[in-house]
Amino acid sequence: MKDPRKKTVLITGAAGALAQQVINRLHGHYNLVVCDARREVSMPEDIPSYQVDFNKRRFEDLFREHHFDSIIHLGRIGTNEYSREGRYAANVLGSQRLLDLARKYQVGQTLILSTYFVYGAHPLNPAYLTEAAPLKAAGITMDLVDSVELENLATIYLWKYPELNITILRPCNIVGPGVNNTLSQLLMQDRVPVLMGFSPMMQFIHLEDMAEAIAAAFEGNQPGIYNVAPDDCVPYAKAVALCGCKTLPVPSTPASMPALMSRLLGRQLFPPHLLNYFKYAATIDGSLFATTFRFKPRYSLRDIFTHYRHLKS
Repeated sequence: MKDPRKKTVLITGAAGALAQQVINRLHGHYNLVVCDARREVSMPEDIPSYQVDFNKRRFEDLFREHHFDSIIHLGRIGTNEYSREGRYAANVLGSQRLLDLARKYQVGQTLILSTYFVYGAHPLNPAYLTEAAPLKAAGITMDLVDSVELENLATIYLWKYPELNITILRPCNIVGPGVNNTLSQLLMQDRVPVLMGFSPMMQFIHLEDMAEAIAAAFEGNQPGIYNVAPDDCVPYAKAVALCGCKTLPVPSTPASMPALMSRLLGRQLFPPHLLNYFKYAATIDGSLFATTFRFKPRYSLRDIFTHYRHLKS
């Protein structure tokens, strides 16, 4: 039963491991309502759960029924899910509808999860990218256009409609138990592809630390755009070794060679649209977030890599 003394919060993307961690942290402190476009998620009886497409009429019914005070939008479809058109419809058009409904029903706070991929991996990137850096990913690959357009959309609403109190988070690589993104899938393998001649610096944040970061940003309610990353980073090849993986050297030239090897081996080595992230660094400066929300990750790189190493024992 809804407690009238508590804020009512909509959390999207509830089927994901990260959303589950966020829900666990906020449960009991807020009236939670969760949804996911992919499937309905089993929740405790005091948390209503829905399978709903943001672009369908039923989504607006949730706003009428529950009178949300806040939204935590974690329902971004990853690049390893759906077709390009499906991701665009969900990530861009669906998010625009969510923001329009937030305005219509006077939602007072919206937190949106983005990704550091929007910066693009480029040989001329500075050592650390701040929130003011241009978003180059769309110019590098069409498969990241929806991520950049979602960011641009959220940024427009952030400045045009300050009453929405929008916070945008751009985390580095989220890894750990239950995470199913590209990098986590690679580190779970016994033999991991490494482009010959390249080992870019990479950043990793544990799933539980990222959930803590989202909870801190939500409760701190400081609108703006924030990178989320620890202070330390590590070369990709070293991360592979520390995870107990053997390397599979992949020639980087000619440019078609990684795709050719994928066909010959009968397995995808690197998602083509993320290939540059295994060549060039796209490390982000997380100091603004850390200072604003007094955030410090609990899990070290050693802790993170130990998880993947234990999977192989």
